[in-house]
Amino acid sequence: MYRVEDKYGCTDMQLIMLQSRMEAVLKPDINEGGPEGYRITSLYFDDLTDSCLRDTVDGVNRRNKYRIRIYNDSLDVIKLEVKTKRDNRILKRSKTITREQMESLMRGECIEDSASAEDPATLFNLAIRTQGLRPKVIVAYERKAYVYEPGNVRITFDRNVRASSQTQMFGQRDISYDFLREYDKVLEVKYDEFVPGFLLQLLETGSMRQSAYSKYQLCRECAAL
Repeated sequence: MYRVEDKYGCTDMQLIMLQSRMEAVLKPDINEGGPEGYRITSLYFDDLTDSCLRDTVDGVNRRNKYRIRIYNDSLDVIKLEVKTKRDNRILKRSKTITREQMESLMRGECIEDSASAEDPATLFNLAIRTQGLRPKVIVAYERKAYVYEPGNVRITFDRNVRASSQTQMFGQRDISYDFLREYDKVLEVKYDEFVPGFLLQLLETGSMRQSAYSKYQLCRECAAL
């Protein structure tokens, strides 16, 4: 199912204020490890001609992103994900993979798949075979997340967005990062069909504007500096 995903760049003060409002009325994400939230680290892939990056820069209405994601620097849970964007709606295909499978993909090797278009491994394998899909950049940040079950609403606050070109070290703790000079904080509002009016009121600051924020694009640009 495609979900709406709206993104807003934030200042420190806006992030603190809005997070305080959400804390008062919404439940935290059940996967949070503590009051500070959790760390997300993703290894993004692209093909030989950087099609994913070019499509993002050009604002192509339908495009894919390929990534492997871990949490709190742990390899206990490794997620393989393909995100398909159609206008402002997102379809995410996700599955858990092993460390061995992760390492195979990092080397540009295919892994076992189900031959289904709903299996992200199938989509990864196809892109590896036909487009030369390879690791391009590591993206890391800290996240606080809140949920509101009616409408399947999820509101996330991401801070300290940073990038590394040391893709071969993904999953290790001693990676060297470059922090984004701007746009290192972002609010994301994700939902199926609607956001309740009271939440829209709580999210209003008078100055925030929706944007086509892309961590992948910004971190590719940052890592290339």
